[in-house]
Amino acid sequence: MSNYETRITGRLRDKPLRFGASRLALALLISLTVVALGGCSQDSGGEQSGGQDSGQSSGSAGTAAASTSGEDWPVTGVAAEVEPSVVQVNVEQIRQTPFGAQQGQGVGSGVIFREDGYIITNAHVVEGAEEVNVAFADGTTERGRVVGADEFTDLAVVKVDRQGLPAANFADSNSLAPGQLAVAIGSPSGFESTVTSGVISGLGREVPSRLAGGAQPALVDLIQTDAAISPGSSGGALADADGDIVGINVAYLPPAQTGAVNIGFAIPANTATSVAEQLIEDGEAVHPYLGVSLTNLTPEIAERFGIEAGQGALVTGVDPEGPSAEAGVQNGTVITAVGGTQVESAAEVISALRDFQPGESIQLTVTDGSGSREVTVDLGERGQ
Repeated sequence: MSNYETRITGRLRDKPLRFGASRLALALLISLTVVALGGCSQDSGGEQSGGQDSGQSSGSAGTAAASTSGEDWPVTGVAAEVEPSVVQVNVEQIRQTPFGAQQGQGVGSGVIFREDGYIITNAHVVEGAEEVNVAFADGTTERGRVVGADEFTDLAVVKVDRQGLPAANFADSNSLAPGQLAVAIGSPSGFESTVTSGVISGLGREVPSRLAGGAQPALVDLIQTDAAISPGSSGGALADADGDIVGINVAYLPPAQTGAVNIGFAIPANTATSVAEQLIEDGEAVHPYLGVSLTNLTPEIAERFGIEAGQGALVTGVDPEGPSAEAGVQNGTVITAVGGTQVESAAEVISALRDFQPGESIQLTVTDGSGSREVTVDLGERGQ
């Protein structure tokens, strides 16, 4: 929904595809072996197709296995806390390619959501899966099945027939701030339980659909981190200094194509848990639709356009047939509260919407040329 101009080549398709066909440059986080849909995919010969160069994993974020060890190095404790809850997701799948349907193997990551066998991963990790096998940190494996997947958030839930799993603790991702410690754990290129560290670099980021070739919906309200993320990391954990999960890793910006180093993205924990609960309960997730495009209102924008509001979410586009248009919301309107809760950014609007369901009425506080007022919007459902 936001208009952040975060440049990225696409979704992290962790899947190097093994079919001797030419590769498309998309940059997704799956170490898959099928015709490379992602620029970060890797073929069976180890050749990388543009998603990340060999220097990414040794960038400024580095790994937890540094010369410093023990309790003096906080990443060590975080890794010990989180590692048992992170799994490797091995997939046999059929994918549609420019050369027709192809069968291949893919490797992604996942995070144990509930002790009774439910695991969160990315939808693109299990897309087209005919068989899913889950490898745990203790060395055991279990056959899994896909409970449900949500294309809009790129989240999915896999279920294994096992009890007493070490479920992760998920934090309130609304409390994150740039500069906090971030520890990523997953299976890049199939290297299970790989740990990298960095910081939370930004919040409320967007991966536009056009940068993923238009084949997938835009990913919005993402966490940006410089903890190194690589092919195979998709679905893995992004944890804070307390060892709590703050995000599910989903994408990175490939240095070979953009020149940028260590720019990765994760889906906020609040989004992941909300969608996972819906998938477990109903097999699908629904999302309320406001019908606007948003960006953060900055002091510079406010001064340039004479906007009186000091903070909020600036409406930069309105679906003419959407619910906000029917309520009279126009371009240039600033949303300052949703359902009575003050909002300071586009990301906070998106977060506030998660408390509502399609069909419900929501009250927005908006500021425009006529001053501050309340408007009531009857929420639609995204995708309908």
